[in-house]
Amino acid sequence: MAVIDLTTRILKYKKSIVIVFIVFALVSVVVQFGVSVNYSMFDYLPKNAPSTIAIDVMEEEFAWDVDNTRVMIKDVSIQEALKYKESIEAIDGVSKLTWLDDAMDIKIPIEMMDTDLVETYYKDGHALFTFHVDEGKEVEATDAIYDVIGEKNAMAGDALNTAISQKATGQETFNAAAILVPIIIIILLLSTRSWIEPVFFLMAIGISVLINMGTNIFIGEISFISQAVAPILQLAVSLDYAIFLLHSFDDYRKRLESPEKAMQLAMKRSFPAIAASASTTFFGFMALTLMDFEIGADLGLNLVKGILLSFLSVMIFLPALTLMFYRYIDKTQHRQWLPSKYKMGKHIIKLRLPVLLMIAILVVPAFLAQSKTNFIYGMGELPEDTRAGKDVVEIEEAFGKFTPIVLLVPTGDLAREAELVDELSNLKQVKSTISYTNMIGATIPPEYLDNSVKEQFFSEHYSRLILNTTTDAEGKEAFALVEDVQSMTEKFYEDDYHATGESVTLYDMKKIVEKDNVLVNGLTVVMIALVLLMTFRSLSIPIVLILTIQTSVWINLAVPYFTDDPLVYIGYLIISIVQLAATVDYAILFTEDYTNNRKEMSAKAAIIKTINEKIFSIGVSASILSSVGFILWLTSTDPIISSIGLLLGRGTLLAFLLVILFLPALLVIFDRLIEKTTRKANFYKGK
Repeated sequence: MAVIDLTTRILKYKKSIVIVFIVFALVSVVVQFGVSVNYSMFDYLPKNAPSTIAIDVMEEEFAWDVDNTRVMIKDVSIQEALKYKESIEAIDGVSKLTWLDDAMDIKIPIEMMDTDLVETYYKDGHALFTFHVDEGKEVEATDAIYDVIGEKNAMAGDALNTAISQKATGQETFNAAAILVPIIIIILLLSTRSWIEPVFFLMAIGISVLINMGTNIFIGEISFISQAVAPILQLAVSLDYAIFLLHSFDDYRKRLESPEKAMQLAMKRSFPAIAASASTTFFGFMALTLMDFEIGADLGLNLVKGILLSFLSVMIFLPALTLMFYRYIDKTQHRQWLPSKYKMGKHIIKLRLPVLLMIAILVVPAFLAQSKTNFIYGMGELPEDTRAGKDVVEIEEAFGKFTPIVLLVPTGDLAREAELVDELSNLKQVKSTISYTNMIGATIPPEYLDNSVKEQFFSEHYSRLILNTTTDAEGKEAFALVEDVQSMTEKFYEDDYHATGESVTLYDMKKIVEKDNVLVNGLTVVMIALVLLMTFRSLSIPIVLILTIQTSVWINLAVPYFTDDPLVYIGYLIISIVQLAATVDYAILFTEDYTNNRKEMSAKAAIIKTINEKIFSIGVSASILSSVGFILWLTSTDPIISSIGLLLGRGTLLAFLLVILFLPALLVIFDRLIEKTTRKANFYKGK
């Protein structure tokens, strides 16, 4: 009755509803430009993470920021290098540029200087400058630096990575949408009987996407991952809702003359399927919002909001729009180019035992392998076919890797600080250290020095030590070094110190997201299981459906282990939830049809009929979602977004295959158990 009452109101106010939704969408298009985008992964670490606390303390205590950019000038003399230094220092946003002349008196011949220290800045005729680019000025500053250094020289660092993300994300999202929308239209045209129906589908979901993006103004800031992934993912995941409704409307139109009555019945019939589909996705994405690593919460909030808005748009806006313009559906009819039913069920059901055997062989290795993959916890490496990727390689070949670790230790005991610096300097991966005791000398009282010198090393409460290490930003060696540095420092200062730097931050991130993985995946499974329990009123069906989709998730995430490809952990964590939440709808649609058929025929006959009738609609949905994934993978230069795209595309195809091949086998084999554990199953008892 509630749905019919809703339809009656929609009929009465359909013009007003359409106008209100369109106005909201137009306003959202404008206000979304007021939403700022954060391109720093590290900003989303919890406030109580040790490296986050260290950064807060350092910003409060020191005016000197940690270097985030390196520039290499090739084939220059020291005097020529000084001219480049002067030009780069003059660029707005560049601060605290350090070079050889800041570390020692360059009037002394190089041959008489400390070789290791000299080669930190000047080696084989190449000069290496390190400096900080202010947050918010990355694009303008790095563009200006490129103008100064030209094509021949090289630049690398976090500031450049951020600038590249800022310039690429918006354009790449537009490029992905420009490719995706025509593909979706083609898929929908092949699967419908009207030229105008795909427009209705895309309008209903497109308007909800725009409103979702606009409502981010109330959040104020979103992550670059949410900006790139959430709109396209929302479109792909919720397009099914519109397809369910309009297909039901189309079926009733064949039998009823009144479009209004046809829409009433279509809404009543499709509401449970749409609600169940939206609920599993909604609660799956809700789990993301519980992550300690707040980039998951940021994406989760965007997706949860998007699913809710898509549901409202399909149940309110789409019926109103359809009833206003249904005549255009009638006028633009064409033959359905692809049949909606296929006689494949009798062939597929014969494969049930080989499929069960194959999955039984694969599932345990896949489960074990998916957690043993070589994970990347940061942004990943830039492609080597880009200038930035080539520059990183050139700088590392000339000067080695550069990953500074910053330590803040209590000030006032130079002897103890000198002893710590000596121990840290003996670590194989520490190339050099910058501290008061080894740059000035523990025997020289700081009171005798100019403030401009002292403030580089001391604040009111802390002394700052910078370790220039030769490890990657992350990996076993880098994280082992972080642990060694922390344990050495604890010997001298116990817990009264702070450590930060890219490798330290990624070490914290690793510990946080691994903890998130256990919590969030567990909650996702539990919440989706509860939705399935209420939908089917069965104890066994939720287990069967989750096992089917979760197996596809494990196989998908195990592929990088067997191909020996590193996997961005954020992509792994997000996809392990998104794939389960988004593709369980295929299993729901299949099982709903099966249980209805099972009331009229045997298990085998019901499975054959369900496969014949549902393989097409599930295939349409899977082709759209997998297209989204593969297009994100192909169009994005950002390693995280590209990784999410590949996992989504491959995972969707695996979920489709398991729903069509593995799920039927489980339903037939456990038919008697399902009947006994399902309330009012009313399965057919005949032969």
